[in-house]
Amino acid sequence: MQPRNMSMSGVVDLAAVKAAGEAKAKAEQARAEAARQGGGTAVPPSALVIDVDEAGFERDIIQRSAEVPVVIDFWAEWCEPCKQLGPLLERLAVEYNGRFLLAKIDVDANQMLMQQFGIQGIPAVFAVVAGQALPLFQGAAPEAQIRETLDQLIQVAEERFGLTGIAVDADAAPAAASAAAPVGPYDALLEAAVLALDSGDLAGAVQAYKNVLADDPGHPEAKLGLAQAELLRRVQDMDPARVRQEAAEDPKDVEAQIAAADLDLVGGHVEDAFARLVDTARVTAGEDRNAVRVRLLELFEVVGADDPRVTKARGALARVLY
Repeated sequence: MQPRNMSMSGVVDLAAVKAAGEAKAKAEQARAEAARQGGGTAVPPSALVIDVDEAGFERDIIQRSAEVPVVIDFWAEWCEPCKQLGPLLERLAVEYNGRFLLAKIDVDANQMLMQQFGIQGIPAVFAVVAGQALPLFQGAAPEAQIRETLDQLIQVAEERFGLTGIAVDADAAPAAASAAAPVGPYDALLEAAVLALDSGDLAGAVQAYKNVLADDPGHPEAKLGLAQAELLRRVQDMDPARVRQEAAEDPKDVEAQIAAADLDLVGGHVEDAFARLVDTARVTAGEDRNAVRVRLLELFEVVGADDPRVTKARGALARVLY
């Protein structure tokens, strides 16, 4: 995938529009409010690179862009160019020492954001400055060109919007890391989930895992447990023979294919489940295809991201979608 024009024409256009003055005023107001509330505390270098999802987009990107330019890296695990560009952007974010914030968005898990930005291929890099979005470039690119783009972005952000970045304190890293990993009474909640599963109370197990994730959204054991419990709850009342008959009769029957894939996975036929949904995505479109994509991502969670069968299926899905 070749990079698009690395010029900052998008930024120049943005600075010329009428909304630029309003955006700058909002940024100044946000900084003043943060100062009144004792904001502006230095952050550790690790806080310069963040993972963002649809739920946190407004808070982590739009609001933060009032104090620092936010560069968005749209990526996916199966994307080989992403594996080259991502680490480079992360290194530059630390090197630039708070002049911009790097937000990483997994397009597989955040399809709506990908659509809203009109992304046709990844990696794709955008920026948000004082609430204003602009494209930077698409595809892997030489470091020198990326640096030039970032320098222009920072210059425009400072001159047009008054954004001077955020303070960074390297010594704050250990304390910030401890604060960023909330420690809660998860053992009791996880035990409750397991007991619920053992007793056949799938709804109770789902809720117990959700209780953990409400406090710690990235908790790996809770994420895996929730995906498994939800799968078991979905197949609990199914008539396997009927589901498979309906799926065999109509390859485009999305509900039937999704239900059959759930049964495949519960029965240990992992590759069959993945292949079924990839094939269904290939012959559907619009909301139907998106429903298939979402279920396939959920099944990936059940099996685990490191499983080679998941990696293979992600690649197959990407070829269908993009």
